Amino acid sequence: MARRIILTMLALIGALLAGAVIPLGLLVGGREQNAFREGTIMSARTQAALVEDSLVDHEHYLLPQYMNRVRHPGDQVWVYGLAGRMLAGVGGATAHNLPVSAAAKAAALRTSGSVAADVGGRLVVITTVRAGTIGPAIGVVVLSRATHELDERLRALWAWLAAVGAAGLIAGTTIAIMLARWVGRPLSELDAAAQRLGGGALDTRSQAASGPPEVRRLANTFNTMAARLEALVHGNQATMADVSHQLRTPLAALRLRLDLLSQDADEATVSELAGAQDEIVRLSRLVDGLLAVARAESVVTEPADISVNEVVHDRAAAWRPVAEEREVELATRCAGPVMARLGEGHLEQVLDNLLANALEAVPAGGHVRVSAAPTGQGIRVTVADNGPGMSPQQQQAAFRRFASTTPGGAGLGLAIVHRLVTSNGGAAALSDTPGGGLTVDLDLPGVPDRPRRPAAATAERVDSLPFLNRR
Repeated sequence: MARRIILTMLALIGALLAGAVIPLGLLVGGREQNAFREGTIMSARTQAALVEDSLVDHEHYLLPQYMNRVRHPGDQVWVYGLAGRMLAGVGGATAHNLPVSAAAKAAALRTSGSVAADVGGRLVVITTVRAGTIGPAIGVVVLSRATHELDERLRALWAWLAAVGAAGLIAGTTIAIMLARWVGRPLSELDAAAQRLGGGALDTRSQAASGPPEVRRLANTFNTMAARLEALVHGNQATMADVSHQLRTPLAALRLRLDLLSQDADEATVSELAGAQDEIVRLSRLVDGLLAVARAESVVTEPADISVNEVVHDRAAAWRPVAEEREVELATRCAGPVMARLGEGHLEQVLDNLLANALEAVPAGGHVRVSAAPTGQGIRVTVADNGPGMSPQQQQAAFRRFASTTPGGAGLGLAIVHRLVTSNGGAAALSDTPGGGLTVDLDLPGVPDRPRRPAAATAERVDSLPFLNRR
């Protein structure tokens, strides 16, 4: 934004200077040229008036004396009679260096006026000498005046205007830079604070104390929002901890009491008590699942650079004994080193839930394949199996809570996966595996080119819950 402000200000100032300086230079320069031309013509006419009497009286020897009276330094003056013969010349004027042709002299006699033309860096004026005010033409005066003084004045004029324009541009650039810094610096600080807050540093506050009033109000509003968000997240984490403790303890005590009652009860009572214990186990699993989803929704971690290929191989190795026990092939494939930017431990939890669900759904002799590869926008991790799969309606509802296709399943595993992936700026999608089965595609953010600070987790880890089945 600062660059745009500077460039906009420079473009505006440059346009204003160009619109003012260039027309002014052209106007003043034109006036200087016109004044020089008119002055030269008037000098030629004065010379013609001075030599008139000498030409009428044929006193040609007096011509140089009259001509030198009004000749400017550097001027060259020629006087020619009607016959075309040179009668006098001053200032180094000779018949050999006359800057005009005989035809031009003859034309001046016929027109009885003054003609001016630029010839070789000099302004040449041809003026007719008349006998009296309305008498016939009796000769021609040719005056040649160097234009270097005019050129020097024009160069000085444009140099002065260029200096004024440069000074205005420098002053405008300085003002633009100061304005850009005044506006852009607090916005940059606010942007950095927002990135740190989004990365998990809930205690981040903006220090923008300068800049326009609107920016300062925005910084104050951001600080208020950050404080409320910090209080909300910490409150939710405290509430989850309290609920976890308050619910798990009485459930464990109730299960222990049922175990004691079943020891001295008859067969029918023992059967009923076993059913009650199964319901308590199911209730415990449901409570753990709800707490896991709540943690996933409220978790705030600062992202770190994660080696996806290492995590994939590590989790596959951890689940391979379970796969071998169920006679399921578990294979991995990674396109070389693959890096993503996620919260610490999130990818492990996501893969644990997906592998647990896949291994439970795939029958003996089936296979589960995990792959990771970079894409144009980030990293894609795919978990594909050849199990029974899901219908389109089940795929649409799979990421919702309690959406389970397995009897007794809590239906929270994919909900946790979805929450963790989206909280890191990624996306999760379900599709059919070619040939039958279910494929889960995870699009994760890649590592940006610009360097970042080492990340550190700032929220508690969500436990991997293999029993939170998708079906």
